[in-house]
Amino acid sequence: MPDDVRDALRGRSLLDAYQQRPFYQRNDYLAWIGRAVKPETRQRRLDQMLDELAQGGVYMGMDHRPSRRR
Repeated sequence: MPDDVRDALRGRSLLDAYQQRPFYQRNDYLAWIGRAVKPETRQRRLDQMLDELAQGGVYMGMDHRPSRRR
């Protein structure tokens, strides 16, 4: 995991929420963020991941019932 992603997860206290996601989701998020060419695209993708983890119940803009926050 890139340091900036880990720092962002820790900064918003979302590292546990990230680690609770299935491996394929964690891998998808990191690959998607890593494929960004422009820094602003990378940041936008990172922000989306963080927002989805904070919200729960969402994965890549789609419903993800197992991660809903109660």
